[in-house]
Amino acid sequence: MSRPPTFVPPSCARARTLATRRGPFATLDARPAGEPRGTALMLPGFTGSKEDFIALLEPLTGAGYRVVCVDGRGQYETEGPDTEDGYAQSELASDVLAQSEALGSPVHLLGHSLGGLIARAAVLLDPSPFVTLTLLSSGPARVSPVQRERAELLSGALKDMTMQQVWEIMRSMDPPEETAIDGEDLRRRWLLTRPAQLIATARQLSGEPDRVNELAAVQPLPKHVMSGERDDTWPVPQLDEMALRLGARRTVIEGAQHSPNTDRPLETAAALRDFWDAHG
Repeated sequence: MSRPPTFVPPSCARARTLATRRGPFATLDARPAGEPRGTALMLPGFTGSKEDFIALLEPLTGAGYRVVCVDGRGQYETEGPDTEDGYAQSELASDVLAQSEALGSPVHLLGHSLGGLIARAAVLLDPSPFVTLTLLSSGPARVSPVQRERAELLSGALKDMTMQQVWEIMRSMDPPEETAIDGEDLRRRWLLTRPAQLIATARQLSGEPDRVNELAAVQPLPKHVMSGERDDTWPVPQLDEMALRLGARRTVIEGAQHSPNTDRPLETAAALRDFWDAHG
């Protein structure tokens, strides 16, 4: 589970509802003091939310970028259906295209983990709304065997238990130091996330095919593969190879693991700024 350092956005950001042709989406909309150099759309990962990017907002708006972080359908503060077919990857990708359209200008698209798979699917449906694509800790195909086992266990639990019951089990398995720093915000996010969304997207993470060659064929679209120096969801050598196959810029954030956006936000923001500046 992603653990943002805070759920309180900085002064540059406001919680806003983004109205689209596919319905409303909860966002954090961070804007620079002057005219934006560009607009970024950020998609969170599995069990995550828009708050996972909070630590990036001040440095990126300081660099002149508008940043819109979104809860996808069924994630945290965005409504979603109670049926798993409502979270098919094609549905989630179509939502991203509608979000980009509603922002009114071409966007720098970033997806973290599961969000990267959804971002890739959106680009493969229609690349025209996007200036660049950044895959943050998001790999070429399905997740590692350990993560597939965890996804299967979670899906089984969600079918038999309430969200509160599953939360209590997960918290009992956390290291004491993590339990001590996490508060009510994480619990509230978990309880508001739709079980059908988690079950459907867990299945996607466990069964995603390799679509790297398809993505590489989308030209001209600058691509960026970012990760921490350690990752148990997609091994770092897989991410290195994917970047080569894509002809993408490759950035490894030292001292970070699966969530550089929360582990090393200043270094992550600097790498994003440099990439976007080169392809504005």
